[in-house]
Amino acid sequence: MAAISIIIPCYNSSDALEKNLPYLRKFISENKKDIEIIVVNDGSSDAEQLKKAASENNAGFVSYSQNRGKGFAIKEGFKKATGELILYTDADIPFETEAIETIERYLTEKEFDLAIGDRSLEKSDYFSKVTKKRKAGSQFFTFIVGRFITTGITDTQCGLKGFRREIAEDLFSVSRLNGFTFDVELIYIALKRNYDIKKIPVSLRSQDGNTVNVLRHGISMAFDLLKLKINHLRGFYTKK
Repeated sequence: MAAISIIIPCYNSSDALEKNLPYLRKFISENKKDIEIIVVNDGSSDAEQLKKAASENNAGFVSYSQNRGKGFAIKEGFKKATGELILYTDADIPFETEAIETIERYLTEKEFDLAIGDRSLEKSDYFSKVTKKRKAGSQFFTFIVGRFITTGITDTQCGLKGFRREIAEDLFSVSRLNGFTFDVELIYIALKRNYDIKKIPVSLRSQDGNTVNVLRHGISMAFDLLKLKINHLRGFYTKK
């Protein structure tokens, strides 16, 4: 059993994983952290390369043939996770590892239920480093979500989140969205549960794994937000 499990969902991102996973493995080794890494192949065409990168970096590997979406991949990875704390991040390990230690501290010493990266915080170093297109798309979506869905939490899509194990198990057990809006859904349910959520600053270190198409995924995510509201009205998020 590990202290922390880090789940990395991957879809056709072997190049990003091969380049950046050693950075995470080095952090774990140098700091003697009790962390397991679980790479999840979400129906990629480069499954063998993903498996090779996972093996070379002493990471667990979960794989299936059909692309099901980020949320589905994370939930599949959780089935293999043994950690008392559950984190997930992207294939390019986009943020500096100090954020992992911050999440660990808030979930253990401060006893928060969730700790989530927030790129809009004053101490974050993110938006000044990304393209104007990516910045505009991200800020538009976060405005809509923060205004109508997760009041008080605007940056739902930051690619680093952590949970105490029992909280992850609860949220994942009622989650119904498998795409990128999975992040919004988790926070929405957590707010309905009155879980304690801590927002932490993050510093961007890599953009190698960005696979989001602002227009195509934006439309899909808009429909998912509608599904989320319907799911809530139908009682699907009732605590089991």
